[in-house]
Amino acid sequence: MRRNRTAARWAQFAAFGAATTLVLTACASGTPAEKPDTGPTLSDDPVTLTFTWWGNDVRHEITQQLIDAFEAEHDNITIEPQYTDWAGYWDKLATTVAASDAPDIIQMDEKQLSTYAANGVLLDLGSLGDLLPTGDFPDSVLGTGALDGTQYGIPVGINTYTYMANTDVLDGLGIDLPDDETWSWDDLNEIAEEVSEKSGGAVVGSQSWGFEDGGLNNWLRQHGESLYAEDGSPEVAASEKTLAAWWQNLLDVTEAGGTPDPSATIERESAGLAESFTATNQSAFGPWWSNQVAALRSASGQTLVPLMVPTTDEGESAAAYYKPSMFWSASAKTEHPAEVALFLDFLSNSEAAADLLLAERGVPANEKIREYITPKLGEVDQEVVAFLDEIAPRVGDAPPATPPGGGAIETIIDQHTQKVLFGELTPQDAAKSFIKELQRALDDAAI
Repeated sequence: MRRNRTAARWAQFAAFGAATTLVLTACASGTPAEKPDTGPTLSDDPVTLTFTWWGNDVRHEITQQLIDAFEAEHDNITIEPQYTDWAGYWDKLATTVAASDAPDIIQMDEKQLSTYAANGVLLDLGSLGDLLPTGDFPDSVLGTGALDGTQYGIPVGINTYTYMANTDVLDGLGIDLPDDETWSWDDLNEIAEEVSEKSGGAVVGSQSWGFEDGGLNNWLRQHGESLYAEDGSPEVAASEKTLAAWWQNLLDVTEAGGTPDPSATIERESAGLAESFTATNQSAFGPWWSNQVAALRSASGQTLVPLMVPTTDEGESAAAYYKPSMFWSASAKTEHPAEVALFLDFLSNSEAAADLLLAERGVPANEKIREYITPKLGEVDQEVVAFLDEIAPRVGDAPPATPPGGGAIETIIDQHTQKVLFGELTPQDAAKSFIKELQRALDDAAI
């Protein structure tokens, strides 16, 4: 039912967007345009801004502290929080956008940025002038939030895809931590099966994958492919053969007992981070983003360490990439652009905000802030920074940006993975269907 509602909400948003679509190409990154020297004028009257984000309880608490700190400095500005978990976030945002009631400040994901920007939802942040300085962001990083030179998102942090390992579980079973410099997918599958067997099924080897595009992007890049066309055109570029191999790999290890029963996987997949097999110490491994290490450790109470993603050729593939963890964006219809700029400047450029955020939303993309905050990070976040440095030799260029309409990919991946796991589609048929449905979503967004 959750995914049916998602489709309905997206249809509402698409209908809204058809009337407001900007002339915009599908290339969702570029050099940001020069900003005007001046921006909108701040008001002395009381102002209320709505601010929406997704996350877990740790993120909600930290974000409320950010709001409190900002309001303490600006007596006339009130920030109204609106938050939910990832599963419900895009339903809620699409509904408010369709009702012409978009929040003033929006936590935005890379997969959704071009779609919301192309449909006129997001504010040109360059129009905010010197109220929102961005000089401490490298152009290559800042450009990930730009479309044809128009800045629609300020990168919050950078992170990378990882495989989390529970060393307490492995030690308890007498299994060595694998060498992530050399391990392959076959190695992961073998050790996952070993964990399940030695624990008598009390712990599964690995939490399942196949429910979002981070893992798929890594798999495709390891095979010399990309999800979308390299030239920025709204075309699915992944081959049926490589997609089918991805699902076949998951199916094989699931049937061998290395990952959970499909019904348990689906139940946990929709329950959020805190209920995951990784966070509840019921799996030895699991695919996660590097900025989730702290939340996972807090939830599990055990020792979780990030590992490099397994490869198809024992570590020789430079398929990893740095991804903006998220963006700060704003509504094009905000009635208070100056106050929005003030809050975004606080979030993006202030040491006071950095002291609260630390690395919860990823290692800061702002270079000056990253240098300032690194010595203050706790042990876990210091490990994340070190991990991001460690994988640098494996990091290539970022994948082609998600074209408008590509925000539907997680629902499409999720549905096809479920059908593969439950035997409703073969990996080969899933690959064909996936390409067809994702291309249809891109084509529909271009109409």
